[in-house]
Amino acid sequence: MNELPVVTKNLIAINVLVFLTTIVLDRYGYDLNSLLGLHLFLADDFKPFQIVTYMFMHGGFMHLFFNMFALYMFGRVLEMVWGPKRFLIFYMFTGVGAGIIQEIVQYLYYSTQLSMYSGVDFGAGLIVPMAQYLNMWVTVGASGAVYGILLAFAMLFPNQELFIFPLPMPIKAKWLIIGYFVIELGMGIMSHDSIAHFAHLGGMIFGFLLIMYWKKKTAPIPTSLPTALASSWASFWYMKKTCGPDICGRWEMPWDGIST
Repeated sequence: MNELPVVTKNLIAINVLVFLTTIVLDRYGYDLNSLLGLHLFLADDFKPFQIVTYMFMHGGFMHLFFNMFALYMFGRVLEMVWGPKRFLIFYMFTGVGAGIIQEIVQYLYYSTQLSMYSGVDFGAGLIVPMAQYLNMWVTVGASGAVYGILLAFAMLFPNQELFIFPLPMPIKAKWLIIGYFVIELGMGIMSHDSIAHFAHLGGMIFGFLLIMYWKKKTAPIPTSLPTALASSWASFWYMKKTCGPDICGRWEMPWDGIST
């Protein structure tokens, strides 16, 4: 097993430490997700720094685990190819880009569906003022950056075969990422779950744009796995989001606790 590259290792460590800190502070009545999670820019609780800090927050253990597993599996490959500086730039760029797309989507929903109302009726006589309701929309998670990493892996190594549970046969990375894109687009349009599907798409879109920019500015990028990784890189890749309403809140009405 190759030693974990420095940026990948530290990103995983920071995410885990922040998650543990969130649990501890929650016991004392401090909601770190509300402070560092990403609010709609129209909300009173919105702070500019949240466009960065939200990607280090997570709504539950499984949400954290699968994001960090994907970062471990694919992030270390990209870091070994690109180097730590370029990989960190890519990770932050796609994470911020995912947050920007999420903000745009939420704003479009608010402006077309909610802006004409002063509050939201939850039934049983409970009416929440619109300003308070907007503060309930909180996006957390590193998945935007992770989906950017998946996109980058597929662009650099399109023909690398991956074993994906529960598929009985390997699938090439380029078909995998196309499948993910179609699924996320469909889920983003049709579903109202607790997952920020458009943030995932945002990470992929921003990742694509950055890679295309780099391709024009630098030498050709390798399209096969480094020799040092080829023999040790795991052939089994399992990625399943299990972040349900009891873990991450919901993205039906209201859009509180949105996970990426």
